[in-house]
Amino acid sequence: MSLSPDQLLAAHKANIETLFSLTNKAFEGVEKIVELNVAASRASLTEASSHAQAMLSAKDAQELLTLQAGLFQPLAEKTVAYSRQLYEIASGTGTEFGKAWENQAADVQRSFNSLVDTATKNAPAGTETTVAVFKSAVSAANNALESVQKAVKQANDMAEANFNAVANTAANAAKTATAAAARKR
Repeated sequence: MSLSPDQLLAAHKANIETLFSLTNKAFEGVEKIVELNVAASRASLTEASSHAQAMLSAKDAQELLTLQAGLFQPLAEKTVAYSRQLYEIASGTGTEFGKAWENQAADVQRSFNSLVDTATKNAPAGTETTVAVFKSAVSAANNALESVQKAVKQANDMAEANFNAVANTAANAAKTATAAAARKR
């Protein structure tokens, strides 16, 4: 069984639309990262200027040490916030790509299953066993694909949970270190 020119054209058109949609999503992700980096750079420059002014106006070494110690916790918190935002941008873009891939895979799977059903209905007499084996293989392949998709989703969920745990641990460690430094003064 062959595909008609209209079916081929429709499939080609859908693939082109998907390509342009994914390209737009990729550019949106890059734009968000650029905006995040510009904002972070601008904030860092402003804070560095303010901190330098405060250090230059310090009256003694103790005030200078206090200013320096007070810099670390906000810096750690901002680093964690930046990392989270960067992760959210990357994760959101990856999710969009994943959805598009799943939709394409589902469309291909439906088309293939339809083709298999049509072929099996038109199979010559006496090929029932071969048709049954073929259908069983297709079913097993579909189940394997679903298992892989579930495993990938679980891996993504676990990676996100691990990232959040590491970010929280880093933020808590920075708070503890800053508090310890403040007690030593």
